[in-house]
Amino acid sequence: MASSVLETTSSERAPGVPSGLSVTDLLLVCMAFIWGLNFIVVKFATGVFAPLAFTSVRIFVAVVVLWAIFLGRRLAMPSQRDIVTMLALGMLGNGLYQILWVEGMARTRASDAALLVAASPAFIEIIGWVRGHERAGARGIGGIALSLAGIGLVVAGAANGAKGQSTFLGNAFIMSSVVCWSFYSVLLKPLTERVDGLTLSAVTMTGGLVALLLASGPSLLATRWAAVPTIGWAAVGYSSVFALVIAYLFWYRGISVLGPTRASMYSNLQPLVAMIAAWALLGETPRALQVMGALCIIGGLLLTRLPVDQALVAHE
Repeated sequence: MASSVLETTSSERAPGVPSGLSVTDLLLVCMAFIWGLNFIVVKFATGVFAPLAFTSVRIFVAVVVLWAIFLGRRLAMPSQRDIVTMLALGMLGNGLYQILWVEGMARTRASDAALLVAASPAFIEIIGWVRGHERAGARGIGGIALSLAGIGLVVAGAANGAKGQSTFLGNAFIMSSVVCWSFYSVLLKPLTERVDGLTLSAVTMTGGLVALLLASGPSLLATRWAAVPTIGWAAVGYSSVFALVIAYLFWYRGISVLGPTRASMYSNLQPLVAMIAAWALLGETPRALQVMGALCIIGGLLLTRLPVDQALVAHE
């Protein structure tokens, strides 16, 4: 999900894009694996922590690390007006979104959640059309249709799956979080044109933390922190430092060196990584409808992210 909003931080091809595979390509592969595996880590963690307590702690850790990097790089603060706007949007995109997403993760299969989240570009595109910010080209319409069909197949497959593994309520939470994130991404776009990605993440995540602390107070107070096993804290560390900081930094390098089009292609690996890892580590056997849905969603992403006039850029 992280890549959806970050793709809006640049709309032009980066100068001097390498023609072959580079260290940056390798870092983007690592990014995709980190984000794909994060679904499995979070699914496991919701069995150790109360969902809201877990996500509040992981966001808190990420906020501390992001601000430490921000101060270390001595970046300039944005205007007060932009800060207020980013904090407010952060409550939506890193607050309400995280609440819905983690509650959904606790109630559905990690692989289903990864596939549904992967379809977020379709909703971002639809919102852009409605607001008049995007043009509805044939490839875009086809990509969205494929993605929506894929969502339907994943949800239908979940309904026919083993009881307790994936629920309608869990998928409803995930889809609500996707819609929430999509609005956040569209509303945040003007700020991405004048605020760098690291500052944007630090401030919006701080706003999200405020919303999370307000919502998760009872869960935080009820959690027996001394009883949390080491592996539970390891999950917090991975899901915060790796998924919310390191992978983001890899993404920033990717869009800077390779450009957003080529960099975004690597995020298509996330649902595949999540499905394979969930199968191997959580015993979530892929179902026929789920696989068909995955193909539709990924096909839709390829159509929407590879316009005809940019296809050569992504493969140079």
